[in-house]
Amino acid sequence: MTTSRERRARKAIRTKSAYHLTGIAISIFFLAPFVITLLSSFRHGTEASLPPLPPWPISGVSIDSYALLDTFGAGIWRHMINSLFVSVATVVLTVAVSLLAGYGFSRYRFPMKNALFVLIIATLMIPFQSILTPLFIILAKLGLNNSLLGLTLVYVTLQLPFSVFMMRNAFDAVPKEIEEAARIDGARDLRLLVRVLLPLVLPGVATVAIFAFLNAWNEFLAALVLLSSNEKYTLPVLMTAVRAGRLGAINWGAVQAGVVVMTIPCLIVFLLLQRYYMRGLMAGAVK
Repeated sequence: MTTSRERRARKAIRTKSAYHLTGIAISIFFLAPFVITLLSSFRHGTEASLPPLPPWPISGVSIDSYALLDTFGAGIWRHMINSLFVSVATVVLTVAVSLLAGYGFSRYRFPMKNALFVLIIATLMIPFQSILTPLFIILAKLGLNNSLLGLTLVYVTLQLPFSVFMMRNAFDAVPKEIEEAARIDGARDLRLLVRVLLPLVLPGVATVAIFAFLNAWNEFLAALVLLSSNEKYTLPVLMTAVRAGRLGAINWGAVQAGVVVMTIPCLIVFLLLQRYYMRGLMAGAVK
């Protein structure tokens, strides 16, 4: 005859087993597309031109798909460098501007402060496609059309409203007593911001950096419209040529290889900053 303690122990075991099995099933569901893509990118020769199911290489592992990917456009390395330049520059400018703006909105008083902040946040409601033509005209007037710098400035502009919002919340979460103690010790604005407050708002900075990098790395429409030189295209634009194929013949191996190349930097950035990202995102949500 089982006792109540044994019944509770069995129930706890069943609950834990169901919990772990559910977690494993969900993990497999989300990881399956990445595994299929990775395996399909190593298929050999004519086998790579077939639809990517079954995904595993049948006639041996090969890097033919990655070599073929380098024959599109100006070469995969050239387009990857373009994407890295735009993404890294977007991250640096976005973090620098949003850090200063968030600190100003959080700590300083000036006329129309709240109205200006609401106006900045309200720009998130404007569809990007509706301002693409004015942006194209502005860049043409400034001589920045068909340039990676102009594309970077567009990405920074689109990313700033969310970034300023995140950084203001991050600074609001820092007790003012810490800042007052630092000022008593002789720290002034810029030194105070860099030496004292910046380490405390690193989760917010990491969140802003991740969002800025991912948006700039994966953005397609602005790069397609604002760039006209083949050697200046970013990876998403290159992938449209790979996806269209030559003379209507799609090499699925090259497509999967391109997806792998585009995914790896995103995974690296997220894995390096995920600890700060989760803390910063939760802080913004609670605020």
